[in-house]
Amino acid sequence: MDVTPLIPEGRQLIEAYGDGAFRITGERYAGPVIVFPEETLDWNPAEVADLTLADFVPVTGREPAPEILLFGTGARTEFVLPSLRASIREKGPVVDIMDTGAACRTYNVLLAEGRRVAAALLPVD
Repeated sequence: MDVTPLIPEGRQLIEAYGDGAFRITGERYAGPVIVFPEETLDWNPAEVADLTLADFVPVTGREPAPEILLFGTGARTEFVLPSLRASIREKGPVVDIMDTGAACRTYNVLLAEGRRVAAALLPVD
Protein backbone atom coordinates (compact mmCIF):
# COMPACT_ATOMS: atom_id res chain seq x y z
CA MET A 1 0.00 0.00 0.00
CA ASP A 2 1.40 3.39 -1.03
CA VAL A 3 1.07 5.94 1.79
CA THR A 4 2.84 8.79 -0.02
CA PRO A 5 0.58 11.86 0.08
CA LEU A 6 -0.74 12.98 -3.28
CA ILE A 7 0.29 16.54 -4.00
CA PRO A 8 -1.46 18.21 -6.94
CA GLU A 9 0.84 19.23 -9.78
CA GLY A 10 2.20 22.75 -9.52
CA ARG A 11 2.14 22.80 -5.71
CA GLN A 12 5.22 23.85 -3.76
CA LEU A 13 6.49 20.77 -1.89
CA ILE A 14 9.40 21.20 0.52
CA GLU A 15 11.78 18.39 -0.43
CA ALA A 16 14.88 19.20 1.65
CA TYR A 17 16.42 21.76 3.98
CA GLY A 18 19.89 22.30 5.44
CA ASP A 19 23.21 23.98 4.68
CA GLY A 20 21.45 27.35 4.76
CA ALA A 21 19.09 26.48 1.91
CA PHE A 22 15.89 24.70 0.88
CA ARG A 23 14.90 22.52 -2.08
CA ILE A 24 11.30 23.22 -2.98
CA THR A 25 9.70 21.44 -5.93
CA GLY A 26 13.11 20.83 -7.48
CA GLU A 27 14.45 24.38 -7.07
CA ARG A 28 17.13 25.47 -4.59
CA TYR A 29 16.55 28.58 -2.46
CA ALA A 30 19.40 29.96 -0.37
CA GLY A 31 18.37 31.75 2.81
CA PRO A 32 14.95 32.44 4.33
CA VAL A 33 11.80 31.78 2.28
CA ILE A 34 8.06 31.99 2.51
CA VAL A 35 6.33 29.02 0.92
CA PHE A 36 2.74 29.09 -0.28
CA PRO A 37 1.02 26.23 -2.12
CA GLU A 38 1.31 28.21 -5.40
CA GLU A 39 4.73 29.87 -5.06
CA THR A 40 7.88 30.33 -3.02
CA LEU A 41 9.25 33.78 -2.22
CA ASP A 42 12.70 34.82 -1.04
CA TRP A 43 12.33 36.46 2.37
CA ASN A 44 14.53 38.97 4.18
CA PRO A 45 13.22 39.13 7.77
CA ALA A 46 14.72 40.85 10.80
CA GLU A 47 16.36 38.75 13.53
CA VAL A 48 13.75 36.69 15.40
CA ALA A 49 13.94 38.97 18.46
CA ASP A 50 13.35 42.04 16.25
CA LEU A 51 10.54 40.76 14.03
CA THR A 52 7.55 43.02 13.41
CA LEU A 53 4.27 42.67 11.56
CA ALA A 54 5.98 44.29 8.54
CA ASP A 55 8.19 41.18 8.18
CA PHE A 56 5.06 39.11 7.55
CA VAL A 57 3.33 41.37 4.98
CA PRO A 58 3.90 38.80 2.19
CA VAL A 59 1.59 36.51 4.21
CA THR A 60 -0.81 38.92 5.89
CA GLY A 61 -1.34 40.94 2.71
CA ARG A 62 -2.30 37.91 0.65
CA GLU A 63 -5.90 37.40 -0.50
CA PRO A 64 -7.23 35.09 0.61
CA ALA A 65 -5.00 34.93 3.68
CA PRO A 66 -3.68 31.50 4.62
CA GLU A 67 -5.53 29.74 7.45
CA ILE A 68 -2.25 28.73 9.07
CA LEU A 69 1.21 30.28 9.10
CA LEU A 70 3.98 27.93 10.16
CA PHE A 71 7.03 29.86 11.33
CA GLY A 72 10.21 27.78 11.25
CA THR A 73 12.77 29.55 13.43
CA GLY A 74 15.89 27.60 12.44
CA ALA A 75 17.56 24.69 14.22
CA ARG A 76 15.59 25.26 17.41
CA THR A 77 12.31 26.89 18.33
CA GLU A 78 12.59 30.58 19.21
CA PHE A 79 9.45 32.27 20.38
CA VAL A 80 8.25 35.71 19.30
CA LEU A 81 6.39 38.32 21.31
CA PRO A 82 2.76 37.36 21.98
CA SER A 83 1.77 40.79 20.61
CA LEU A 84 3.34 39.90 17.23
CA ARG A 85 1.46 36.59 17.10
CA ALA A 86 -1.76 38.44 17.94
CA SER A 87 -1.11 41.08 15.25
CA ILE A 88 -0.58 38.39 12.61
CA ARG A 89 -3.71 36.55 13.80
CA GLU A 90 -5.76 39.74 13.42
CA LYS A 91 -4.78 39.70 9.72
CA GLY A 92 -6.02 36.13 9.25
CA PRO A 93 -3.65 33.24 9.84
CA VAL A 94 -3.13 31.33 13.05
CA VAL A 95 0.63 31.33 13.77
CA ASP A 96 2.33 28.11 14.81
CA ILE A 97 6.00 28.50 15.79
CA MET A 98 8.41 25.56 15.67
CA ASP A 99 11.88 24.61 14.49
CA THR A 100 12.35 24.68 10.72
CA GLY A 101 12.44 20.90 10.28
CA ALA A 102 9.10 20.49 12.01
CA ALA A 103 7.66 23.41 10.03
CA CYS A 104 8.74 21.83 6.72
CA ARG A 105 7.18 18.47 7.59
CA THR A 106 3.98 20.04 8.91
CA TYR A 107 3.65 22.26 5.84
CA ASN A 108 3.86 19.22 3.54
CA VAL A 109 1.18 17.36 5.52
CA LEU A 110 -1.18 20.35 5.51
CA LEU A 111 -0.50 20.90 1.80
CA ALA A 112 -1.46 17.28 1.10
CA GLU A 113 -4.68 17.86 3.04
CA GLY A 114 -5.51 20.80 0.78
CA ARG A 115 -5.29 23.39 3.57
CA ARG A 116 -4.53 27.07 2.94
CA VAL A 117 -1.12 27.06 4.58
CA ALA A 118 2.03 29.15 4.37
CA ALA A 119 5.45 28.55 5.88
CA ALA A 120 7.89 31.32 6.77
CA LEU A 121 11.18 29.50 7.11
CA LEU A 122 14.58 30.46 8.48
CA PRO A 123 17.34 28.19 7.19
CA VAL A 124 19.25 25.59 9.16
CA ASP A 125 23.02 25.53 8.68
